[in-house]
Amino acid sequence: MPHEQPSGVDFFARKALPAPRVSGSDARRIAAEHFGLTVHADALGSQQDTNFLLRQGDGGTAVAVLKIANPAFSATETAAQDAAADLVAEAHPGLRVATVLRDPAGARRAATVVTEDGPVTARLLRFLPGGALSGPRHLSPRTVSAMGSIAGRVGTTLRDFRHPGLERVLQWDPQYADRVVGGLLHHVAEADRRAAVEAATAGAWAGLGEVRDALPRQAVHLDLTDDNLVRSPGSRAGLPDGIIDFGDLTHSWAVAELAVCLSSVLHHTGAEPHHVLPAVRAFHAVRPLFAEEAAALWPLVVLRAAALVVSGRQQADVDGDNAYVNAALAGEWRIFEQAVSVPSAVMAGLVADALGLPARPAPSLPVGRPLVAGLAPDGIALLDLSTEADAMDHGAWLEPGAEGRLAADLLAQGSAAVATRYGRPRLTAATPLSADSPATVATGVDLWLGGPAGLQAPRDGEVLTASPGRATIGCGLHLLDVSWDGPAAPGVRAGEPLRAGDPLAELPAGTRVHLALRRRQSPEVPALVRPEYAAGWLALTADPAGLLGLAATSGTTSSAELLGRRGASFADVQEHYYDDPPRIERGWRHHLVSTDGRVYLDIVNNVTPLGHAHPRVEQAVSRQLRRLNTNSRFHYASVVEFTERLAALLPEPLDTVFLVNSGSEAVDLALRLAIGATGRHDVVALREAYHGWTYASDAVSTSVADNPNALTSRPAWVHTVDSPNPYRGRHRGADATAYAGDAVRVVDDLAASGRAPGAFVSESFYGNAGAVALPDGYLRQVYAAVRRHGGLTIADEIQVGYGRLGSWFWGFEQQGVVPDIVTVAKAMGNGHPLGAVITSRAVADRYRDQGYFFSSTGGSPVSSIAGLTVLDTLRDEDLQGNALRVGTHLRNRLRALADRHPVIGAVHGAGLYLGVELVRDRVTLEPAPEETAELCDRMLELGVVVQPTGDHLNVLKIKPPLCIDRAAADFFADMLDRALTELSPGPRGL
Repeated sequence: MPHEQPSGVDFFARKALPAPRVSGSDARRIAAEHFGLTVHADALGSQQDTNFLLRQGDGGTAVAVLKIANPAFSATETAAQDAAADLVAEAHPGLRVATVLRDPAGARRAATVVTEDGPVTARLLRFLPGGALSGPRHLSPRTVSAMGSIAGRVGTTLRDFRHPGLERVLQWDPQYADRVVGGLLHHVAEADRRAAVEAATAGAWAGLGEVRDALPRQAVHLDLTDDNLVRSPGSRAGLPDGIIDFGDLTHSWAVAELAVCLSSVLHHTGAEPHHVLPAVRAFHAVRPLFAEEAAALWPLVVLRAAALVVSGRQQADVDGDNAYVNAALAGEWRIFEQAVSVPSAVMAGLVADALGLPARPAPSLPVGRPLVAGLAPDGIALLDLSTEADAMDHGAWLEPGAEGRLAADLLAQGSAAVATRYGRPRLTAATPLSADSPATVATGVDLWLGGPAGLQAPRDGEVLTASPGRATIGCGLHLLDVSWDGPAAPGVRAGEPLRAGDPLAELPAGTRVHLALRRRQSPEVPALVRPEYAAGWLALTADPAGLLGLAATSGTTSSAELLGRRGASFADVQEHYYDDPPRIERGWRHHLVSTDGRVYLDIVNNVTPLGHAHPRVEQAVSRQLRRLNTNSRFHYASVVEFTERLAALLPEPLDTVFLVNSGSEAVDLALRLAIGATGRHDVVALREAYHGWTYASDAVSTSVADNPNALTSRPAWVHTVDSPNPYRGRHRGADATAYAGDAVRVVDDLAASGRAPGAFVSESFYGNAGAVALPDGYLRQVYAAVRRHGGLTIADEIQVGYGRLGSWFWGFEQQGVVPDIVTVAKAMGNGHPLGAVITSRAVADRYRDQGYFFSSTGGSPVSSIAGLTVLDTLRDEDLQGNALRVGTHLRNRLRALADRHPVIGAVHGAGLYLGVELVRDRVTLEPAPEETAELCDRMLELGVVVQPTGDHLNVLKIKPPLCIDRAAADFFADMLDRALTELSPGPRGL
């Protein structure tokens, strides 16, 4: 584009800008002679400047960054950069900014120094510790959002900044991207890459044509990339709070600030275009984008990517010894590949949707004639393939050919045709155990014909393409793509004009026809697209239902809207997993399925040991609901049979069962039983434990992760003993046997003070701490002490019981003890609310001293049938054996990962009750909670639901449905390996 001669650097006049040649010894000399510093100088990477980190002594404290500007850059330009940095620092005290250092009089510490390339400007800049975001490490959504927020704040601050040093023509300025690419393209040696860059540049530049003149211009940093955004030293998750390098400061399109920032995200491991949306939203929240800027954003990203590729190749040619330049080439090409992997038109729609900007819907197509001659709309059955469709029950969505079979069933019932819905995700397209989301969202409609039928032109137009099995018809502003299975050829030829009602093709009964409407200038649209990009693709299309005389598909409640409604009506304290949770509306076996058709491996659900939606439970409960459901005061068989079966699973003298609705109620009742039977109100509990939310069960819950005030808010009747954790507790390894003696002394001391405990309550396998086995003999010694003083022992089996440990049905079996009272819940009903307390007849009878016990739905006919069916299925499907086999395999896989990933401090547990503990140091065992949270978020993106546990929230809790198979266990281990690798390439990673 033509431009006036700038007062500063003009790249096109210079052609190349190799970095000034300054050695480490030169840098030390400059620091001494011009700034009075005796320091060591460590070279830092840069493309066109030369930078050094100055330290006191070899490897000592950082003093400053010595920045030696390119000889082409004038003192006026560097003064502008320093002034802009000062302005941003003053406006945003919470941002660290690499401002120029000043002497006591306030003067900039800058000097003109002579190098072999001539005189250059050297300055001392503030050093920001923490390290840049550069490198391949995966960037979390929070990090990407922080990048966008910083770009927005800088852009807002520089909006009114004026300085003569902004008058420059840079190769990085997208205003000149077409010229830069045109002038440097020959440096790209590979013909295919050269052609790709040339085509992408032309397309992106043309895409700017409609909005280019409407884009606001201002001063911009223009290099707020991962290389120049610095992590907060206190952030383990890589959140940036620092800005360096104002060297590309210029006057350009304001939105270019964001485009440059977004482009730098794309080379990071696992990144693709939709991953930039958190930055777009964050920027928009600070500095709202105009509609024209939103439309220009992705073409600018493409232009930035193209300019990076050609500039990097040119710089490598003219500055071959520049290691920084050469190291960046692969990443620059990845940025380009990702930038062009999704059409700009799609990304424009996606950005508009993310920002809530008014969408430009595809215009509707006026229909003169129905596309299928003689097909009445009321003869068309609609086929629902969504996650919530009844037809998807019992894993039907996994069956090959499910869509055709379901359509055939509807045709057999008398429908003239069967049609699917536009814009809805199809569960039939979902893929379990996949790191990538599948393409599930329909951009058109599929139609199955019940009888022979003729297709006809719905309105006047022209035939653009015609071949066996397909035709594309131009209809005003639209393109109608029609395709069908089978060999039938269209009855029209390309180039022919059409009138409404002209025949297009004759098709036999049973033919499946695909219909799609798109804008005439849009790219070809896939029949199914990934949910992350659906809003962008659908903006280019229209619902073809009207061609069949059907009403357009109505909108659905978005996940975000539903989450907002949840927050408005559901108590906030009832939290949900994840900041941006998927909407889960279906489960099957060890899978959870979102409304987008994304299938997640469920690693946390010990509530459903048989697997989600087990047909046997569903059928049994449904059958009982059709017959009777009432309270347990009535006389019926199922409650008798269930309690007999449950009691038979426990050793003598545990023969009497109370039925309730939850684990919290079970623990509450167990405590009341113990207190009532002993007449003593004091209770001993373990620290770092969780037992429930009722008054009594919460009183003995001591986990500070669940309640930060757990240890300081206990009632006086609760006494705690050390968490007997042999990995990170007070006694470790072989010394962990000392925990039992410590606990016994607490019990003895209480008794000596006249407050002998009425109960000791603990999980029999330490669940809340991360599936940590209690030290051998621990419960045997503590139980003996409690009983010696007349107390009762309570084993909380709510998380670990029912065969989850593989080698033992009950956790207390691992300790070789028999408790006085056992509580169990979660697994009992496979998702149905069911809990139990099992004790001896003698203890149970003492409850009458407190009155009577009654639970309206505890032990109801439906609850009892659910409980019986779970026990039957656990036995018939050998799920305890599966827990042992698959759990042992998974534990071995996880322990092998520890050999490659130092962040894994330990793998705890047994069977399918495992914990992976993450630490920052294997010697100090410093917990890694931020890293664990970031890892869980990345695992969700990779198709795995896993969550942290423990007082430090640094243990991955692994307690999947017991039906999980070896393939799923391997998928989990593989994804964990991948996520740990993606998050740990550098010294600041995991």
